[in-house]
Amino acid sequence: MFFSQAGARPRMWEASPSEHKKWVEVFKACDEENKGCLSRENFKVAVVMLFGYKPSKIEADAVMSSVDPNTSGILLKEFLDIVRKKKEAQLYRNEIRHIFTAFDRHYRGYLTLEDFKKAFKQVAPKLSERIILEVFR
Repeated sequence: MFFSQAGARPRMWEASPSEHKKWVEVFKACDEENKGCLSRENFKVAVVMLFGYKPSKIEADAVMSSVDPNTSGILLKEFLDIVRKKKEAQLYRNEIRHIFTAFDRHYRGYLTLEDFKKAFKQVAPKLSERIILEVFR
C-alpha cells in the first residue's frame, strides 16, 4: 500500500476478533490480583507477551502518566487502546520497511538516486525528474 501524501499515516487499524480476544486474555493473565487493572510491572509483562520486548523505563513512564490517577493501574479499555496503537505503529513501520526493501534493488541498505528514480518511474511515471530530485534531497 502506498500513501497519496508524503507523511500520510494509515487509517486506524482494527484488530481481528481473535487478536482482540488474545489481548483480553493477556490482560487477564497479567492482572494477577483480579483488580481489573494492570500495575506498571504487570503492564511490562503484558508487552513482553504480546510484542516480545520489555518496555523501557521511558515507555512505561509515558504509559503510566497517561493513566487516570483515580485508578490503581491501567484499565482494560486503556490497555486495549495502547496495544492497538502499538500494533498500528508496528504495522506502519513494517510497511515502510517493506517499501524501502522493494526499492533497494541491490540490498545495500540505502537508496541511490538511480534506485529512487527507478522506483518513482514504477509508482508515479508522470512525476517530473525535478520533483523526484527534490524529494531525494
